[in-house]
Amino acid sequence: MSLWSARSLKWRLVSRLLFFETLIILSVLTIIIGSLWGSGYLIEDYEGGSLDVLKDALSRNTQGELILIDTPEVVQLRMDVGGLWFVIRDRNGQQLSQGRVPSEFVQTLPMLDHLSDARLNNELGRAKRPDAIVKWQETNVGDVQIFTGTRGHMTFIRMVTGISGGMLTIIIPFFLTIALATLAITPLVVRFALKGVKQAADQAAQITYNKRGVRLSASEVPEEISPFVNAVNDALTRLDKGYASHERFLAQAAHELRTPIAILNARVAALSPSLEKTQLLQDTSRLAILSGQLLDLQRLNHSPVHFAPVDLVAIAGRVAFDLAPLAFAAGYEVSFESDNDELMVQGDQTSIERALTNLVQNAIDHGGGSGMILIHVLETKSIVVTDEGQGISAESSQDIFEPFSRLRSDSSGTGLGLNLVKQIMELHNGTIEVNSGYPKGACFKMNF
Repeated sequence: MSLWSARSLKWRLVSRLLFFETLIILSVLTIIIGSLWGSGYLIEDYEGGSLDVLKDALSRNTQGELILIDTPEVVQLRMDVGGLWFVIRDRNGQQLSQGRVPSEFVQTLPMLDHLSDARLNNELGRAKRPDAIVKWQETNVGDVQIFTGTRGHMTFIRMVTGISGGMLTIIIPFFLTIALATLAITPLVVRFALKGVKQAADQAAQITYNKRGVRLSASEVPEEISPFVNAVNDALTRLDKGYASHERFLAQAAHELRTPIAILNARVAALSPSLEKTQLLQDTSRLAILSGQLLDLQRLNHSPVHFAPVDLVAIAGRVAFDLAPLAFAAGYEVSFESDNDELMVQGDQTSIERALTNLVQNAIDHGGGSGMILIHVLETKSIVVTDEGQGISAESSQDIFEPFSRLRSDSSGTGLGLNLVKQIMELHNGTIEVNSGYPKGACFKMNF
């Protein structure tokens, strides 16, 4: 998982969390308001219906006296409440009243100077809204004391206005606090939660065709992602089994072919000398080389290879000595050079000899049948094999290392030799390079 994708995922999670928080808060508010409205509390039990309307309709005339403007809400209140009554006083002693105060509350009038807020009932122990209230209110004409009944109702517009004010003063700051906390905490939570995912991604990035048996760790990934990681591990297990079955088939096929090839080669060798015998010997030689290379690939992929100190100079000298007669017979000259008398590296001697043999055999097969084949051991722990043939084009310099890849369809090679060289060098944490036309022909360089 790249850094950019991890950050993108983190902020997607943060934005989704904020969205769901907003949705939850709005849903809770809707449920609360709907429940209150549906239960009748805001309609039947609300005690400030008349007070709210009177408070908003207060004004003063040119003499500064309190007056009540007949707003649409006041008109509607008079229609809804038969016998509307109220007493309104300001702090300067001015008073505005209307209607007849119920007899059970008349004795409250002399006490208004000593009351701040009061809820009055004409029946003892009533649990619902009172019959009258006394309350000081802030209005556009100053602070006033309102003494009135409670038979008015809360309107929907007033409810929405009240909620909007509550949102501005309580809900929005609360939500902003939660949002800021979410922005601060969620990245840490997401980073901690994705720690196991990043570890699994790093493990997945290390899986290659020749490193089988690797599985993603599901112990630290989030529970929601564990099924996906387990499914990937199951898929890797099935791939490993299929690959192992395929490899066993190739190894068994190559092993089973060696005996009939050897018998065929012996029978061809017993034939009388002829052009057909020569061609048959070449064909059986190709079959023997192919089966041998398949077995070499199998050994590299499945058999443990134990490294030990090996001398590159000694290995290159033996290969040059063994293949020199074959090169001379094909029309080449052979030269062996070394910058050092001894050059030690950690490696598998058999594999290195096989790789170098394949490079020299490749030079014999594709060097044009003339010129010099040079085997040079450099002090930089490299072995160079060059020929003076037509070389390799830049477009083909990478394709030639693929299995069964051949530059020419009429080539006598098997197409596995250079691929085997590449795998052997990867096994030794080295590289194989090819340069064409320097100074002429092809130049292969094994870097340890």
